[in-house]
Amino acid sequence: MHKTSSRLLALLSLLQTHRDWSGDDLAERLDVTSRTVRRDIDRLRGLGYLITTVKGPAGGYRLEAGTHMPPMLFDDGQAVALAVALQTAATGGTVAEDAVRALATLRQVMPARLRHRIDLLRVTAVQPPAVRDTPQADPQVLMELSRAIHAREELRFDHTPGPSTSADGPRRVQPQHLVTWRDRWYLVAWDLDREDWRTFRVDRIRPRTPTGPRFAPRELPGGNVSTFITSRFRGNDGPTTDWPCQGEVILHLPAAHVAPFAQDGIVEELGPHHCRLTLGSWSWTGLAATIGRFDTDVEVLGPPQLATAFADLAARYARAARVPDLPGRPSARPT
Repeated sequence: MHKTSSRLLALLSLLQTHRDWSGDDLAERLDVTSRTVRRDIDRLRGLGYLITTVKGPAGGYRLEAGTHMPPMLFDDGQAVALAVALQTAATGGTVAEDAVRALATLRQVMPARLRHRIDLLRVTAVQPPAVRDTPQADPQVLMELSRAIHAREELRFDHTPGPSTSADGPRRVQPQHLVTWRDRWYLVAWDLDREDWRTFRVDRIRPRTPTGPRFAPRELPGGNVSTFITSRFRGNDGPTTDWPCQGEVILHLPAAHVAPFAQDGIVEELGPHHCRLTLGSWSWTGLAATIGRFDTDVEVLGPPQLATAFADLAARYARAARVPDLPGRPSARPT
């Protein structure tokens, strides 16, 4: 019985690779006869697995999706990866509560050796303070958007405006992708009224029914969704992920002091007390302000626009330092 059970688990593991297997191939991999494979296939079907017979010269088998959730088999690596993913999702987000319950269910049926590994590996996904109190995407809305994307159907929805925008009626879009960016969900879509690509925060979307006609998918600028999203959130409307403004400076600080705060910049050591920093931003003024945060002397290597931005900021800060005397405020004038 133990040998038969082990063989069934091995057979199920092969079928879960989502490819067609001939009876002869399965027999060879399991070191049994084709007749034994046929009997084991029948046993798995009796346990609730939907295994169809593939027609062809050699015949074969394919594991299909069924009408209910049958027992599933994970190898050690898959089980650990799933537990880590559930721990990450359970720390706060759209499906946090469901992730906690799924993790408890998975841990309960794990062998002792795997349960011990999971208990040792505790993962905490720390969210930035700015996003802890932001609204989370509704799982039902995510499912409705996913269905429209899969069916390639036009979508109408109300979009709650952000602090700097105003409501302008329902939007009509061709939904293309759902993406996550810094703990938020976004819908990437072609806006039919504006005839341009747009990204919409999912927590601000309220879909309308019914959906519209089917559409042919469009090619995203940059060729893929990763390039498109990175480009848009860097203020770059072109087909590249580069920042629109990139500059190079020398900072009078050791490279080891700069690197932890350089974000996606490039830090090169020039000596014990100097380093070269190559950094980008959405504007030249924003880039100059970011570099100024290092609180040290700066030598601009280029381009000229960055030097001009530093000069503009210097004048602006000088004006800000000349604060007029107000009642109750200490004088800003030198004594």
